[in-house]
Amino acid sequence: MTFSHEIRISHDAHVALVEFAAPPHNFASIALITDLADALSGLDADPDCRAVVLASSGSSFCAGADFNAGGATQERDPSAFYSQAMRLFDTAKPIVAAVHGAAIGAGLGLALIADFRVTCKQARLSANFNRLGIHPGFGMSVTLPRLVGAQQAARLFYTGRRLSGDEAVALGLADALAEDGAHVRPLAQAWAKEIAGSAPLAVQATRQTLRAGLAQSVREVNQRELAIQRDQFVTQDFREGVAAMAERREPVFIGA
Repeated sequence: MTFSHEIRISHDAHVALVEFAAPPHNFASIALITDLADALSGLDADPDCRAVVLASSGSSFCAGADFNAGGATQERDPSAFYSQAMRLFDTAKPIVAAVHGAAIGAGLGLALIADFRVTCKQARLSANFNRLGIHPGFGMSVTLPRLVGAQQAARLFYTGRRLSGDEAVALGLADALAEDGAHVRPLAQAWAKEIAGSAPLAVQATRQTLRAGLAQSVREVNQRELAIQRDQFVTQDFREGVAAMAERREPVFIGA
């Protein structure tokens, strides 16, 4: 299988490591998300693969969409992006995400496709959509409250607050805390190997039961997210949110 982004797949016994690299910040793009969906779909068809570790290289896990780049216009009509992102919820094999650095916006959405997240204190996780002037996306209106509860999800959405890795574990947003960034991936692999030691058909059937209806719920809510985002991408508040992020200052929103 050929990928347009640098995606490497390696195997250690029954665990597959899917590593992506879109330097310097691993920004989410249609091409990257498509390649990841293709990679995970291919591993679903591999009987030797019983669990997957999703990881990235560089300082960030995934810093979200790059609204300041010339290619960002594709994210401002995110239909194609989300059509590929929704494929990530159709996977059959358990996934452990190794979140060693920033997971922001769509990057956090990507981390939330996994069954488990391993992180470190130095990581930063944020659902920063409202701070950019837009509605949350990536189906996070379902996936975030599913993990942390409605109240905590509302606070994280409304404020765009950045959580450290240990705060994320305390909230239930992540599941294990490694000593530092260098130890995140080995710990994620250890979790995946433990899963792979169980009967694969039983694990996959149990996963299917536990996640019953999740993919459909995410797709349905994502249609609402998509419609609202389309309207908000043309607002002055969105332009201000992007400018403030680029200039590292507090945004001044006007409600229009």
